[in-house]
Amino acid sequence: MSGKNMMTIDGNTAAALVAHATNEVIAIYPITPSSNMGELADLYSAQGKKNIWGTIPDVVEMQSEGGASGAVHGALTTGALTTTFTASQGLLLMIPNMFKIAGELTPTVFHIAARAVACQALSIFGDHSDVMAARSTGFGLLSSTSVQEVLDFALIAQAAALKARVPFLHFFDGFRISHEISKVEGIPEEIMRKMIDDEMVRAHRKRGMTPEAPVIRGTSQNPDVFFAARETVNTYYDGASAIVQEMMDRLAKLTGRSYKLFDYVGAPDAEEVVMLMGSSSDTVEETVEYLRKKGRKVGLVKVRLFRPFDAAAMTAALPATVKKIAVLDRTKEPGALGEPLYEDVRTAVGEIMAAGKAPFKGYPEIVGGRYGLGSNEFTASMAISVFDNLASAAPKNHFTIGIHDDRSFTSLDWDKDLSIEPEDVHRAVFFGLGSDGTVSANKNSIKIIGKATDNYAQGYFVYDSKKAGAVTTSHLRFGKRPIKSSYLVQKAQFVACHKFSFVEKYDMLKYAEQGGVFLLASPFPADQVWDHLPVEVQRQIIDKNLKFYVIDAIDIAQKIGLGGRINTIMQTAFFLISGILSEDKALELIRASVQDTYGKKGADIVKLNMDAIEASRTKIEEVKYPKETRGDLHMIPPVPGYAPDFVKEVTGEIIAARGADIPVSKLPDDGTYPVGTTKYEKRNIAENIPVWDPDTCIQCGDCSAVCPHAVIRMKIYDPKHLQKAPGTFKSTDAKGKEFEGLKFTIQVSPEDCTGCGACVNICPAHKKVGGEKTEEKAINMHPQLPLREQEVENW
Repeated sequence: MSGKNMMTIDGNTAAALVAHATNEVIAIYPITPSSNMGELADLYSAQGKKNIWGTIPDVVEMQSEGGASGAVHGALTTGALTTTFTASQGLLLMIPNMFKIAGELTPTVFHIAARAVACQALSIFGDHSDVMAARSTGFGLLSSTSVQEVLDFALIAQAAALKARVPFLHFFDGFRISHEISKVEGIPEEIMRKMIDDEMVRAHRKRGMTPEAPVIRGTSQNPDVFFAARETVNTYYDGASAIVQEMMDRLAKLTGRSYKLFDYVGAPDAEEVVMLMGSSSDTVEETVEYLRKKGRKVGLVKVRLFRPFDAAAMTAALPATVKKIAVLDRTKEPGALGEPLYEDVRTAVGEIMAAGKAPFKGYPEIVGGRYGLGSNEFTASMAISVFDNLASAAPKNHFTIGIHDDRSFTSLDWDKDLSIEPEDVHRAVFFGLGSDGTVSANKNSIKIIGKATDNYAQGYFVYDSKKAGAVTTSHLRFGKRPIKSSYLVQKAQFVACHKFSFVEKYDMLKYAEQGGVFLLASPFPADQVWDHLPVEVQRQIIDKNLKFYVIDAIDIAQKIGLGGRINTIMQTAFFLISGILSEDKALELIRASVQDTYGKKGADIVKLNMDAIEASRTKIEEVKYPKETRGDLHMIPPVPGYAPDFVKEVTGEIIAARGADIPVSKLPDDGTYPVGTTKYEKRNIAENIPVWDPDTCIQCGDCSAVCPHAVIRMKIYDPKHLQKAPGTFKSTDAKGKEFEGLKFTIQVSPEDCTGCGACVNICPAHKKVGGEKTEEKAINMHPQLPLREQEVENW
C-alpha cells in the first residue's frame, strides 16, 4: 500500500468519479445495479464539482435507456465528451444507437455494472450476458476485476477511445464489484490530465457537426457501396488493442499499477491454465497461489480486453509449457458451440498454430465452462475443481461449476467445506433485516477500518430481491495485503445476528470459525437467552466453543426513539467486542461517522444516534452458557409440512437460504411457478404486532383496510362458531341492527405481520379512562414473541 490518496469506495463510485471528471455531458437513466453511477454524477454536478477542464458536466436524466443513448449519440455528434451508465435490458435498449456511434467512429465510454439479462426469470444480479449481447456493435469491451481496476480502467478506456476512435464498454460485475466497498488508491486530477491527450480531445471537437462547417452524416447506402464502406473501419480496430496497451503503460508510469491486455499469473512452467475475466479472476489468482504451494504447475490468464480480441497478445500471455486450458464464461448462449470467450480462445489458438507463430509446443487441449450466472457464487474451492478437471485424463468440456446439474450432467463437483482464505485476514458476517440499517452500518464500519488502520478492507453485501423486510448479509474482510477473495466469507471470526427470530430459521453459525465470536440482538438477557435458543444453535455454540454475547438492541433503540433502527447500536457492539480498534478510538470514529451520515438529516437524528452509542456501551452481556444443550426448541422448517411437494422442495429451500443446493431437475424449465405460495412462508419479522381491544373498537374496519400485507382480518359470524375457540380468542357483539345477535372479531396473523404500525396510525378510536382520552387505541402494538404461539392458534 503506497499510502497516497487512499480512499474506501465501491465500484460504482470509482466509475462515477472518473466519468464525471473526464466528460462534459452525461445522459442517464437508472437501472439496478448501475443507478448509483448516474446518481453520483448528478450529485457531483449539483454540488458544482468541475471536470479536469474546469467545467461542470451537464447531467440529464432521460425517460428511457433508448433516450439516454440517443442523447449520448447526439451530444457526441456535436463534439462534446459524453458518457452514460447502464446494465442488462438497459444496455440492450441502447444497442441501435451503439451501432451508429461505433459505425461513425465516435469515441465514448459506457460504464456497465454487468447484469444478467432476463430469460426464464428476471435477475437483478451480475453476470456478463448483457455485455456479451452487445459485442457485435463495434464497441470495445474492457473488463475490470476489482474496485481499484474500475478506477484505473475507466480512465484507460476514456484515453484509449479518444485516440483509437473506437467507443468502449467498460464493464465490471454487477453487485460483486459495483456495490463492493474496497480500500483503493485514488487517481488525482493531475494524473487524469496526463492520461487524456488534449490533442485527441481537440480532434474529437473538430469532428463535431456544426453549421459553420456543414457535412452529411447518417446517409443511406445502396448495395454498391455499403459492404465496402463497412470495411473502412478495419484499420481503426486493428490498432485499437495497441492503443489500449499504450494507455495501460502510461498509467503504469504515472501510478505504478501495471496492466496487460492479458495478464498472466502463476507458475512460469505451468501446464494447466485457466482463462476468464471479471471479479472471479482474483478468486482464481488466490487459488493459483494456493495450488502452487502444493507443487502444482498451474496458471491464470486474466482477460482485460475482450474486444477488439488480440490473438497475438493472448497467446503471448500463455506459458510455453501449457498443455491444457480451461476457459470460463459468465454467460450462456443456448445453442452455440460454446460461450463467447471460449470460442474466441479456441479460434485464436487455432489461427496462431496454423500460422506457425505459437509460443508453445503442441496444440493445447481447450475446454470451456460456465460459472456465476446471476451472481451465483464462485469460490476458491470451485476454482480448484476446475483445475482438477483440467488435470484429469479426459477433462469434461462445456461444463458448469457452482450448480448441481442432474439433468444434462454438465456440473463439476467441489468441496463445500474447503476454505483457502489467508489466516491473516479478519472476516466478519452480519445478518440483518432489510431497512434496519445493518448494511449502512457495515459500510461505515469498512470505511472506519480503512481510514483508521493501514489495513486493506473489503465489504460485500448480499441483498434479497424483496429488499426491505428481507434478510441482508454483510461480508467484511480486512488485512495487511490486498484482498483477492471475491466471494462470500466462508469462515468468519465474528458472526452477528441483528434479528432474534433468525436464529430459529437460518443456519448462521455455519459461518463461525472454531473459537469465534457470536453477537446476538436478543430481547432476553444473558442469564435467560440460552433457554430460548433452538437446540441446534446451542449445539453449534458448544461444539465451536464460541464466545457468545447478547444485547437488547431493540429495547435500546425504542427507548431512545430510533424505532427499529438498531444499526448504530450493533455497530458499536461490534467494535467494542471485536477489539479491532481501541475502545476510545472506535467510539471517536463511530461518532464521526454518525455526524457524517446523519448530519444532513438534522441535529435531532444525530443526537439520537449519539445517545445510542452511549447506551450500547454498558448493555453488552457475555453469555456463560452450559456445556450441554437443554430444552425442546428446534429450528422451524421453512414451510409447514402440509405444503405441496414443490413448495417444500423448491420454494421452502429458497426461503431457508439453501436455494444454491437445489438441483436443475427440480426447477421449472420455462420459469413457470405456482401462485399463492406466500401463504406458506411465515417470516416472523415483526418485533411488535397489533393487539385488538374489543371494548374500545368502534368496528370501522380501517385497520383491516389499510394493512399492506392483509394480515388483519375482520369477521362477523354466528356465535355458534365460538364453541371450540381457543381460550384467548377475542370477540364482541357486532354493531348495527343488521348484525344483531352476531359476533365480531378482528384477528391478526402474527407470523405474517411486518410490524409497520399502519393500523395503529389509522385507528380513530381512543381508549377512555375516567372519561378522558388516552394514547391507547382500539388496536395497539405489543411484543410479538410472547404472543406468537397463542395468536397463531387464534388465527
